[in-house]
Amino acid sequence: MRIVVEEVTIRFGRRTVLDRVSIAVTSGEMVGLVGPNGAGKTTLLRTLAGLIDCDAGQVLCDARDISAIPAETRARRIACLFQAAAAGWPMPAEEIVALGRLPHRLPFGGLRAADHQAIDRAMQATDTLHLRGRPDSVLSSGERMRVLLARALAVEAEFLLADEPVTALDPGHSLDTMALLRRLARAGTGVVAVLHDLTLAARYCDRVVMLDEGRIIADGPPATALTDGVLRDAFGIEAVRGTAAGEAYLIPWQRTTMAASLHEDRK
Repeated sequence: MRIVVEEVTIRFGRRTVLDRVSIAVTSGEMVGLVGPNGAGKTTLLRTLAGLIDCDAGQVLCDARDISAIPAETRARRIACLFQAAAAGWPMPAEEIVALGRLPHRLPFGGLRAADHQAIDRAMQATDTLHLRGRPDSVLSSGERMRVLLARALAVEAEFLLADEPVTALDPGHSLDTMALLRRLARAGTGVVAVLHDLTLAARYCDRVVMLDEGRIIADGPPATALTDGVLRDAFGIEAVRGTAAGEAYLIPWQRTTMAASLHEDRK
């Protein structure tokens, strides 16, 4: 499966959120969307899902206009994890995960054996089986995020689009989640994730796409997309780099001198 964004512009009122953006993502790769706050990352993720009308350009899914694909078909092929508030009522975690099976169910049909198996697999993968009977209203932010990820995994779609999947997770679960997403990609699922943790993006993603002010300023393997120059231009930061266990890593370390001066001037 291949999703292609061609010269897409999206405006919210007078503000241009995406400016002539082009990107192609394919099953079997793990792509990290990174960039400053307000760069357009979540908007691009929603565009890839076919959830936003474009002011210019087009989005193609396997060479077909994504807006022409029935919503129920898209829901089976593209799973989405977006930031969400609590459900607002005491829905058990297992029932939240079961919502991921809706695209596969017949109208008014109950859960079948295959649905229960998919739910169990998703909860096992996200370490949420012990939460299955716990209502959403008592889950911590991190527990809720893992349950929502399990809901997306339960779809068993060809593509998973995840908005900040490690938000609120402790370090252990953050590593577990990134390793899980990478395993999914290795098994053939297309994974696109909005990430703020550059250390995790550099370690786990096959490809990093850097956005800034609605435009893509870098796109490639982490080593070429997260260069010192790109980090200075996008974030105004300097990074410490090294290797551990044969893997390269980077750690955001400090503001550049110019960025620090601008920050002080704004106070």
